[in-house]
Amino acid sequence: MRRRLRPVLTALILAAGSGVLSGCAATLIGAGATAGVAAAEERGLEGAIDDTKLRVEINRLWFDRDVEMYRKVTLNIHEGRVMLTGVVQTDQARADAVRLCWQVTGVREVLNEILVRASGEAGLDQANDLWIQQKLKARLLTDGEIKNINYVIDVTDSVIYVLGIAQSANEMDRVIAHARDVSGVKRVINHIRLKSDPRRNG
Repeated sequence: MRRRLRPVLTALILAAGSGVLSGCAATLIGAGATAGVAAAEERGLEGAIDDTKLRVEINRLWFDRDVEMYRKVTLNIHEGRVMLTGVVQTDQARADAVRLCWQVTGVREVLNEILVRASGEAGLDQANDLWIQQKLKARLLTDGEIKNINYVIDVTDSVIYVLGIAQSANEMDRVIAHARDVSGVKRVINHIRLKSDPRRNG
């Protein structure tokens, strides 16, 4: 059993590499906590590992193609569904980011929410986007009728993008209602699937 779990923990450590604390003990504790969280998600530990592999490969392709693409496009993945947000300067850069995602085996869907803004146009209020994101995450965390661990929240230009798995239509409605109720939100883009959705099985 330990031999089978060893590659899983290794992958999780690599996935969390950018936030690893100094010291072996901290790394192992962090990996264990990450594994525990992943196992509790609806997609399960194996699904989390598969998504991590997709993330690593897509990031590699982006970095090789254009460092700016790697830096400016935000990548979120859940059960092979790839959600792209962020801002690029050209339609070609937007198309390239999507095209490279489809080159990776295991990608089931690409949700292209990338914005195009030419150089010189007004930038994003990243501080406000972060505030909205944290406000919504806090609401989901404290709502006992929502299994918040199954949701990915991203905010770009005051637009909330929600990706994940809902236990029921009622839970999904509660998540979207919370998102719409956050002050300053322009729109809410719903990419949630129900737990019973047959598309989750392939």
